[in-house]
Amino acid sequence: MPSSHRARARLRALCGAAVLLTAGAGVPAAAGTAPAWSVSPSAGGGTRPAQDGRSYFYAEGVPGTVLQDKVAVTNPGGRPLTVRLRGADADNTGTGALSLRKRSTDTGAWITFARREVKIPARTRAEVPFTVTVPADATPGDHPGAVVASANGRDSGVSVHLRVSGPTLSALTVERVRVTGGRISYDLVNRGNTVLTPRLAVRADGVLGRALDRRPRTLPVELLPGRRVTLSEPWKDAPALDSVRVRLTVTAGGGAHDEATATKRFVPWAAVAGTCAVILAAGGAALWFVRRRRHVNGGNDGSSGNSGNSGNSENGANSGNHGSQEIQGSWS
Repeated sequence: MPSSHRARARLRALCGAAVLLTAGAGVPAAAGTAPAWSVSPSAGGGTRPAQDGRSYFYAEGVPGTVLQDKVAVTNPGGRPLTVRLRGADADNTGTGALSLRKRSTDTGAWITFARREVKIPARTRAEVPFTVTVPADATPGDHPGAVVASANGRDSGVSVHLRVSGPTLSALTVERVRVTGGRISYDLVNRGNTVLTPRLAVRADGVLGRALDRRPRTLPVELLPGRRVTLSEPWKDAPALDSVRVRLTVTAGGGAHDEATATKRFVPWAAVAGTCAVILAAGGAALWFVRRRRHVNGGNDGSSGNSGNSGNSENGANSGNHGSQEIQGSWS
């Protein structure tokens, strides 16, 4: 998108320009079921044109700049097509996927089309000029957005990579690391003003040695400035018994780097519960056996005691008789 610092009259002239319609040029004829309409950047436009076509819009300029480009909408069907165009702000979902905000306050609000609604004849491609007006107070850095076309109950969009000139900062943090359910979960936060593609390395050291070592790999996430996403890593071969310290290291272009750790104790509770149950059962059986043995032994001791008492009584009686006879004899 070539930049412009001229008066806004040029913008008004551009917005009032007629939509360029190209009939039959590179548009396949309908056969059977009509192919779906499509939207793409106009070939050869923008500040980074490519001979084989562009997959997105790229624009760069200082605050106050008016940037220009064209979007192409192709109708390969056999009937006219009415398409509505709008700008939108890009966003990240909570899990990192790219999405669009319902209400635009950034790049999407700065996009103005020559016509917001375009009627495209059958087997025709329409090129619609549009501008991106960067506010004078726009903050430097990346401002991701999209051009969205809507027709026949379907939306299709093309990304707009807008960078406002000025100082840039690449910074991110990894936070809230936790280990649960065979997964390592964590949050990534883009603290800078540029779009980042993070790389992640995972390491876990336990009492019994190295439990996990994953070398840095690129995550399938484009983390937009100021966004927070929650991601996770599978850990199916986690130790059954150990105390580990998990360390996550994230890096990204521009020197962004951060680390975070979490501790986790792995205890085989099922095995522990089974062992405790066996121990309790064995202890209960032993206690019952000891008490039973004492009861049996106590009964036998009582019978022997009674017999002994009877013998002692008889002996005592006999001794008493002998004693009385001797006394009586001595008195006579």
